[in-house]
Amino acid sequence: MNAIISVAGVSKVYATGFRALDHIDLEIRQGEIFALLGPNGAGKTTLIGLICGIVKLGEGRVTVAGLDIGTDYRAVRAMIGLVPQELTTDAFETVWATVSFSRGLFGKAPDPAYIEKTLRALSLWDKKDNKLRELSGGMKRRVMIAKALSHEPRVLFLDEPTAGVDVALRKDMWAMVRQLRESGVTIVLTTHYIEEAEDMADRVGVISKGKIILVEEKAKLMKKLGKKQMTLSLQQPLARIPPGLEAHTLALNAEGTELKYTYDPRASQDAIASLLDDLQRAGIRLKDLQTSESSLEDIFVSLVEGAR
Repeated sequence: MNAIISVAGVSKVYATGFRALDHIDLEIRQGEIFALLGPNGAGKTTLIGLICGIVKLGEGRVTVAGLDIGTDYRAVRAMIGLVPQELTTDAFETVWATVSFSRGLFGKAPDPAYIEKTLRALSLWDKKDNKLRELSGGMKRRVMIAKALSHEPRVLFLDEPTAGVDVALRKDMWAMVRQLRESGVTIVLTTHYIEEAEDMADRVGVISKGKIILVEEKAKLMKKLGKKQMTLSLQQPLARIPPGLEAHTLALNAEGTELKYTYDPRASQDAIASLLDDLQRAGIRLKDLQTSESSLEDIFVSLVEGAR
């Protein structure tokens, strides 16, 4: 799949001397949902601002659909829709007027049918004549999304779009995101709700301290770095792990009532069978057995901690 966004050797140092981005190389593919994850201050918003032309590029090159953000700013910006973290709306405009005005800013001819379709998809149609100051925070967030979509962008950036909003909005928005992806729109998402990235993304990038530390297809990432863990509840507490069980990756909890066995999900079932046989030979009787698998959040935390 061809890249629609290319970031090459990009760095950003602010006047204070703070290095927000450090030699970033990144390609985002046409028509994918790309989740950019990282802790606060990692550089996510700065990177999005550079690609959108809102933050001045310090070093390197950014292209969108082959056009340079520096030399072809207007053409690039017209291909991009951005939903920022901050709610910035004209309090005295109506929903219909502000979304229609945003479309006109990008030189698009009026299209009431498209504006209506967008407002309906975001459950805003019955609010179309309301002034923005009359809306709740969640409704204002919906308007920000409608404004970002007003000019039919090829790339949509969602910077923490569901932070502090209601479940209904999340449901509406993710349904729309899937529809946009099906129509060929590329979605770049940052979120603190890692379960959203796990549910929505095709690929995941992790940024920490201004550096990209990993870019991987979500399924491959889960397979490569995900671990399974088996929790063995014991009938009788143990003071320590008995000799003869050293070959297995076991950890005993403080109370001595549980053994945790961590293993590669790709490993043969023979390893589990061997463990159970060894436990029986050691005279250890089980009360219960449960398995769990790493989530994307577990993997993200381990990657960020490893990059410190």
